[in-house]
Amino acid sequence: MAPQIQHATRSLATGAALAPRVVVRYSDEEAVAYAAANRIILTIADILATPGHDRADIAVTGGGDGIHVLEVMGVNPLLESVDWSRVHFWWGDERFVPADDDDRNAKQAREGLLDSLVSRGLLPEANIHEMPADARNAKERETASDEDNQAAADASAALYQEELVANLGPNPRLDIALFGVGPDGHFASLFPGHEEVKIVDARLACGVINSPKPPSLRVSLTVPMIQRSHHVWVIASSDRKKDAITAALGTVNDPMVPVSHAAGTDSTVWMVDRVASPSVK
Repeated sequence: MAPQIQHATRSLATGAALAPRVVVRYSDEEAVAYAAANRIILTIADILATPGHDRADIAVTGGGDGIHVLEVMGVNPLLESVDWSRVHFWWGDERFVPADDDDRNAKQAREGLLDSLVSRGLLPEANIHEMPADARNAKERETASDEDNQAAADASAALYQEELVANLGPNPRLDIALFGVGPDGHFASLFPGHEEVKIVDARLACGVINSPKPPSLRVSLTVPMIQRSHHVWVIASSDRKKDAITAALGTVNDPMVPVSHAAGTDSTVWMVDRVASPSVK
């Protein structure tokens, strides 16, 4: 089916024009994963082949859809076409839990792809930029107040902002930012109506302590940081996502539909399967 193209939107933080949405529908969940994996690999290869581009920076996502894309990348015959020593991995959001917790997006991403690239000597460990984990001990976590949790999550976000700036300069931009979408319309860890999705100041990352989806403590890139990215891509499959996708494609920059903020400066692509998008005209 031919892609659907919608009008461009503008960055809430800067007012700059963002790329119009391109909605591409695929037959099923597997097709979405393979299409996203191919798009990521080929775009990274193109970036690295462009004169003056010595690296590519990509923010990956967690959840079933996001981790499956990484797994598919690992068996993709195009994998060897990329010089992974020049690729840096970041995260759009993270569960603020201990480093060895199975809920960690970074742990799942490592198991899905990154550890394999490192063990094969293709990807330097230093190129993996995880969001700082919750380093508090069990008692400190159990007895923490909301204020304590907010301070700890905010400190993690501040450290991540420092790492972004140290690596990418005072106005950091990601080449690719990949996101899933929840049935409630959230993306990253920006949830409907919550204050974090409304941030339009200089913060690039923020702490989240009241996520309606467990675990409740998280760290997320902010909308201004996401909308600086060259390519912002959303992947979604299953009929549970249909209402959220329909709502998001009917509005822009709506804090009650956070994923409606998903947009990049060079491309904004939605890759969805047939059952996730029956209401998309």
